[in-house]
Amino acid sequence: MNPRNTPYFIFLFFWPLSSAMYFHVAEKEEKCLIEDLPSETLVTGRYKIQKWDIKEHDFLPSAPGLGMVVTITAPNGEILLSKLYGPDGKFTFTSHSPGEHTICMQSNSTNLIAFVSNKLRIHFDVQTGENPLDFHIINAKDKVKELTFGLEHLRGEINHIIKQQEYQREREENYRQKSEETNNNVLWWAIIQTAILTSVGIWQIKHFKDFLIAKKVV
Repeated sequence: MNPRNTPYFIFLFFWPLSSAMYFHVAEKEEKCLIEDLPSETLVTGRYKIQKWDIKEHDFLPSAPGLGMVVTITAPNGEILLSKLYGPDGKFTFTSHSPGEHTICMQSNSTNLIAFVSNKLRIHFDVQTGENPLDFHIINAKDKVKELTFGLEHLRGEINHIIKQQEYQREREENYRQKSEETNNNVLWWAIIQTAILTSVGIWQIKHFKDFLIAKKVV
């Protein structure tokens, strides 16, 4: 799979948050999303496929028989995840290096030709950072356990924020270095251009003077 030839939905996440959306695709059509992530960041994605019903002129609640191939590509081209899921699934991965990670999804339709009536609606939700705390699994009567879970979740969110801040500082430092290098290159190019123009001017003046002397004008 070559992500360069694939249309992208681009979202940059700088804080731990969840983004829910849906988009339409044809069967077997691949869609990709780019996540700009710091290193060692947990990413959780959830999706649901709905298939268009030409008779009802609406999307069905589900898409039985269809699955979704999810492929995660790291900034260096390494495949972090490539797996077939069902019509309603969840996947997780952890970034091992900072940069843009590509999340690609493609239905595993068996149709050789994707007709207009075969379009799909993909509900997609992605979250960076620690998983949200599910208070339904916590016994409300156990206040100590509830407090412990809450503190663990808070600590995870704080660690994620720290990672995001460090990543942004690294990006700013890289940008500053590139800006300084560009400014230095521009300065040296201006100096070289000035030296070339000065040399050409001196040569033209000397050549013109020699021409006048040869013609005995001066």
